[in-house]
Amino acid sequence: MKRTALAASLLLLLPLTACGGTAAAGGEGSTVTVTVGYQSKTINTVTAGTLLRSLGLFEKELDALHDGHTYKVEWQDYATGAPITAQMTAGKIDIGSMGDFPLLINAARGRQLGRPTHLVSVTGYNLRGGLNTIVTAPGSRIASLEGLKGKKVSTSIGSAADGTLVRALRRAGVDPDKDVRKLNQQPAVGASALSAGSVDALSQFVAWPGLLAFQGKAKALYDGAELDLPTFHGVTAREDFIKKRPAVLEAFLKAQAKTTDYLDAHPVPAAEKVAEATGLPAEVVYLYNGAHGIATFDPAVKPRLVSALKQDVSILRSAKLTGDVDVDAFVDDRYVRKALGPGYARRLAATPPPAASEVWPKGARKTRTFASPTELLGYLAGHRTGIRAAYVPDATTGTLWFADRAVWVADGERLLPFVAPATAKAYTAGHTGARVVTYADALRRAS
Repeated sequence: MKRTALAASLLLLLPLTACGGTAAAGGEGSTVTVTVGYQSKTINTVTAGTLLRSLGLFEKELDALHDGHTYKVEWQDYATGAPITAQMTAGKIDIGSMGDFPLLINAARGRQLGRPTHLVSVTGYNLRGGLNTIVTAPGSRIASLEGLKGKKVSTSIGSAADGTLVRALRRAGVDPDKDVRKLNQQPAVGASALSAGSVDALSQFVAWPGLLAFQGKAKALYDGAELDLPTFHGVTAREDFIKKRPAVLEAFLKAQAKTTDYLDAHPVPAAEKVAEATGLPAEVVYLYNGAHGIATFDPAVKPRLVSALKQDVSILRSAKLTGDVDVDAFVDDRYVRKALGPGYARRLAATPPPAASEVWPKGARKTRTFASPTELLGYLAGHRTGIRAAYVPDATTGTLWFADRAVWVADGERLLPFVAPATAKAYTAGHTGARVVTYADALRRAS
């Protein structure tokens, strides 16, 4: 009934926005307003939102059109993808960015309400699913997904984080509908609930798990990369806007590609720009968006990501959030192919850089990379002060995590980091003599 009410309310909005033509696109006057919906704190969309806005590259591309119009960009910041979809289907947002599950809802709502949309490019992705994490309070005794039976878990229904929770619980033999008490909450609300002890765990998307871990308010229970299923964020645009303003969309995609190149070439300054704009710690932004961060940024619409999107449909359908979604009709990479030209094939074939251990010294404009986590620990042992952050890749999944928040395993002379206790336990079970050690002990062993 709630979905019916939402659809009805959105339908009532359509005649109002249609009275004066396409309001968000500005009509045929000398000034055209382009409205972009983004999520500043969902930092794997920064190349289509926060960082793009900070660099002013979209406005520069629009100025270069010289088509007789003056362009004005209106940026609208939201906490999740749902309100962006609502505004798009009301004709009030032209271009938006959001995660893979919200993208499917965007596609379904657009078709349902006669305002079809299309996925036109990708922002940040992780081929194993590491963008989503389940965390518990620091003092929690829950050490596995099985321990969530009968517990309260906060998530955002319809988000990729909820998809991770559902899939992970099912794989662990836990019924997500019957065995846990799932609360539908905004990320900030869920984070507060975890700190207050009113929920036992939180399943969320970037950057909330990393932020809470960095602040010492949570510890990882489950690394989404254990699912080994791609997760990503992308850009969606209204079909009527695309048809009316194809040059504007192309300008946006060119600007997105230039923003991506800037992030890749200047990861530390990019993290600091995003931190300044969002209020997030730069160390947390870098965990996800850094040179070896959890996310890889590339506007190319990779077939593997489209395939993953098709697999996501069943999760949303079982939750009765959508019916069937025609993913092939929703995906339209023609415009990003045109915008990137010959370079598109290179981006399409590109693979994520290998995971690496990094230290960010205080005051430095660059991080320092190490050949192994053990070498990084050796450096940290000799530099107890002057370190802004240290990052290590999970020995099993490759997911980057803070060195002082990781679960460490000593295996002979090697020191191996893991995001979550379950993966560390699985490793020790298969390697005779390997055992979990404290971070302090790991530092001592490496010194």
